[in-house]
Amino acid sequence: MSVFLPRTAVLTGGLAVVVALALSACGAAPEESTTADGKSAATATSADAFGGLDALVTAAKKEGTLQAITLPRDWANYGALIDGFEKKYGIKVEVENPDGSSQDEINAVTSRKGQDRAPDVLDLGSSFALSAAQQGLLAPYEVASFGDIPEGQKDPKGQWYNDYGGYISIGCDAKRVKTCPTTFKDLLKPEYKGQVALNGNPTKSGSAFGGVYAAALANGGSFDDIQPGLDFFAELKKNGNYTPVESTPATVEKGETPISIDWDYLNAGYAAEFQSKGVDWKVTVPEDGKFSQYYSQAINKDAPHPAAARLWEEYLYSTEGQNLWLEGFARPVLMTSMEKAGTLDKTAAAKLPEVSGTPTFPTEDQQAKAKEVLAQGWGKAVSG
Repeated sequence: MSVFLPRTAVLTGGLAVVVALALSACGAAPEESTTADGKSAATATSADAFGGLDALVTAAKKEGTLQAITLPRDWANYGALIDGFEKKYGIKVEVENPDGSSQDEINAVTSRKGQDRAPDVLDLGSSFALSAAQQGLLAPYEVASFGDIPEGQKDPKGQWYNDYGGYISIGCDAKRVKTCPTTFKDLLKPEYKGQVALNGNPTKSGSAFGGVYAAALANGGSFDDIQPGLDFFAELKKNGNYTPVESTPATVEKGETPISIDWDYLNAGYAAEFQSKGVDWKVTVPEDGKFSQYYSQAINKDAPHPAAARLWEEYLYSTEGQNLWLEGFARPVLMTSMEKAGTLDKTAAAKLPEVSGTPTFPTEDQQAKAKEVLAQGWGKAVSG
């Protein structure tokens, strides 16, 4: 099994200010993909609407390229997904700024509108997908398995749909930390001074956003009230336990972030990847702050390669694509329907971090409110 590790924010440190992506060549977008009877890939809302999957494949192969952004090969098995797509269709996947954040993706779409180097597809934290849809940046498109994606995990118009996800967890280097924490309450103990990290800045990173939400749930908050999460990190900062060093594979291996609050599939990836390097990485989903969330797929409304963009989504939501995410310890959104159909990779599923109960998710309005609270209060909470 291939093991993959986390995407990091584009800048080092949770308090860094995001620098706008430099504009690439301002060439015109490629000629629009159309069928013989004049159907346009750029406006196709499904493969059937374009004349069927075969027609979509033909058009995508003619385009020859898919432009993606912030898809590192070491994040949730994206390396295998990219290789699988290229092998299956002979279409080159070009990935820009692989270590960027969800906000960087949105910045690239808005700053490169109409340019041939604009991203075709986006992989966004859920709250950022909602924001992009509200800004009118996304193309409505329903993959063949759209009906199997649970309600609440997709935009009714098909502007975005969840793809893979997991639970916020606490990862810990058991060789560097005498007693690993298993709850958010544990993280406040003085023995963890300077050791507790997030994977990015929660105002820009989906994983860090989830970490603050989970902390809120562990401290009397709710989907409607993320403020206790900010208060928790302010306390961690005050007592010296919080470190602004962003958790990455490198910082984990070097021991710079011996305790990392991150998605369970990423922490599980650390555990498998670094076992041979002497890092005993333990992973726990904290019972006092159980927060689950998915990342979302979307197509840029002005994608330079609209057919390839749509074919990419079809691949990701195929049995092959969903099982590849599962191999990366991520829970694919079609996991339940695939399990019923007998197409789920049971061996990979058995290796997922243990968790109990049924996940619930914040609504669009709740996430939007949480983002506002974070934007206004995060810097103050961890400054100084």
